Amino acid sequence: MAESFLTLMADYDTASQFRMDEWYSAIQRAGFVGTQTPGLNHHISLATFPLEMEEEAIALTRRVAAEFAPVCADVRHVGVMPGGRVLFAAPDMSPALTALQKACAGDRPLNGYPFLPHTTMLIDTPETIAAALPTLMEKFEPFRGSLTHLHLCAFWPTREILRVPLTGEK
Repeated sequence: MAESFLTLMADYDTASQFRMDEWYSAIQRAGFVGTQTPGLNHHISLATFPLEMEEEAIALTRRVAAEFAPVCADVRHVGVMPGGRVLFAAPDMSPALTALQKACAGDRPLNGYPFLPHTTMLIDTPETIAAALPTLMEKFEPFRGSLTHLHLCAFWPTREILRVPLTGEK
């Protein structure tokens, strides 16, 4: 399959990665594999771009990372996307997270939808998502984390393009 789009993501800090890895591993150990992209850091998708905008997306990623400080992410929710095919953990919406997303995406919707900050735990059939939910809930505990890096990738197959720390003042 040829690459078809770029995604700009905000990666969580190391402690948050570890915590979310525990949730994800529990789901996997319970036999729920899904079709989500393996091997990426836990993240929140902020913007998508067509492939031909790669140079602009790289410049934007670097500029936004230099402007924004790490963003607090109070991960306190578990949810299922409409259609029942995506199980996720999510932070509270905050002014800082909204500002970061707007700086990355402007007014463009994310994959055609309004921004809903979330971290995918499983993509599968609605029946499998319903069966996996108790496994996630058994391990889930709300926590305060932070988003510390911007990460630009092309999909599919996954091609990592750039990962930069948030170092600014905003």
